[in-house]
Amino acid sequence: MKKIILMLVIAAAAGYGVLSYHFVLFDKTFKIIKKTGVRYENTFVDARGAKKLKLALKPDLIAAGINDVIAQVDGTIKKEVSQ
Repeated sequence: MKKIILMLVIAAAAGYGVLSYHFVLFDKTFKIIKKTGVRYENTFVDARGAKKLKLALKPDLIAAGINDVIAQVDGTIKKEVSQ
């Protein structure tokens, strides 16, 4: 019984930890951004292709700093293309 309770506590802590971050998948990279609060919205985000523009309009992602991450990723892509 103690093992089951311990496993439930560990699973709850892991779930709480996962809900504290945005996991964003870009074309060639994967970024983790700290959320401003713990909630289910936009925990796993697909930002491949033209979907990056839609992300720049979501308030919770803007507060977390998604625009800076998009600019950083786009800057890296532009450097790779120009070389």
